[in-house]
Amino acid sequence: MQTEVVNPHFYPEGQGLLPVHISAMNPIDAPRPPGLPVGYVLNAFPVLSETFVSNEIRAMRAQGHIVTPLALGGFDGPCQPDDECFKPEIVAIGEISHLAAAGLALTSRGLSRAADFAFRQKGIRPRSLMLAGARVAVAARRRGITHLHAHFAHSAAATAIVAARLGGMTSSFIGHGYDVYGAPCDLALKLASADVAFGTCQDMIRDFQGLAPLARLRQINCGIDPARFHRPAEVQRNGRMLAIGRLAEQKGYPVLLAALAALPSDRRPVIDIVGGGDLLASLQEVAATLGVSDCVNFLGPKPSGWIAEHGPAYIGFLAPYCLTSTGDRDTGPLVVKEAMAMELPVVASALMGLKEAITPETGMLVPPANPAALASGLLWLAKLSEQDRRTIGRAGRAHVIANYTIDGQALGLARAIADLQA
Repeated sequence: MQTEVVNPHFYPEGQGLLPVHISAMNPIDAPRPPGLPVGYVLNAFPVLSETFVSNEIRAMRAQGHIVTPLALGGFDGPCQPDDECFKPEIVAIGEISHLAAAGLALTSRGLSRAADFAFRQKGIRPRSLMLAGARVAVAARRRGITHLHAHFAHSAAATAIVAARLGGMTSSFIGHGYDVYGAPCDLALKLASADVAFGTCQDMIRDFQGLAPLARLRQINCGIDPARFHRPAEVQRNGRMLAIGRLAEQKGYPVLLAALAALPSDRRPVIDIVGGGDLLASLQEVAATLGVSDCVNFLGPKPSGWIAEHGPAYIGFLAPYCLTSTGDRDTGPLVVKEAMAMELPVVASALMGLKEAITPETGMLVPPANPAALASGLLWLAKLSEQDRRTIGRAGRAHVIANYTIDGQALGLARAIADLQA
């Protein structure tokens, strides 16, 4: 396959040609493809921390596309309250009989191509992958699905590729973070084998190009609903700063605690951290050791509705993300875009997609894993006048509306699928 460059533009310093930000196109002006029958191949759904999947499905449906979630495994974990409605409509792939799957596979014109991929990849036992792919193909054919899309570049992507070859469909997947940088598996092969692969930021696209120069690639910025995340005129500032994200290594919370400790005690802001995880006890211990427990509140996980309601009251948002020891990282976190839509100035690490989302007009970028630089960012954020805070906040919201809406994300995906099937 050939590398696809959509409306290319030149980046200086030898960076070459890259696909345009599909999600940056104005969804009002850009043509919308007619309704597409799309199957989402997912390991588990819906998942509490993966609102970008359910949001994308809603946006695709709002644009007239028929989307069916195809779950590879059972999942009974927590999810956002708004996502409970998806549970009754999930197609459980494990319920497709062996006989139906074998019958489709053995009569498929794409059997040899599917088997070739299955036996070249190393992440899943080939026969297990062929069975799962055949089951997905059966479910998809029964529902008139013509394209299979997977989130994350792990087993769901591999299964979508095999199923599409068996079922005579097209396939795609989108990489996020851990699946691309923390624990990649057969990534170059998947990039070269899918009909199109999506990256969430420029750096990821460049990395994909380095792995699979002939892959068909497109960039889609994960987006949010600016109508849900906004700043009501009557909201009063609470004087605190907000950070949101699982208590995991890549979120950089130890760096944030060290940055607080580097400030004089009378100049330390109060920070609310929303998110749960195994690192809670160790982070609380670090905070106590550094003497900053009195200015850090660990609020635990909160639904997205809480963020939309309480987020606008904060004086700013913090995203001190970093690379982990395994290379894992965040590549385009939605919470940062939600904060910008709520007109919060942002201090963030200059890492992956954050370098694109945060501009000098919307916030401050600091080197990752640098407590001193982050401490300077905290002081900058705390010292902003209310007028400057509003000016920066409005610029951030305008930037999100221009580049990071869920409607634009769905439009970019739909157009890419339509181009494959034209």
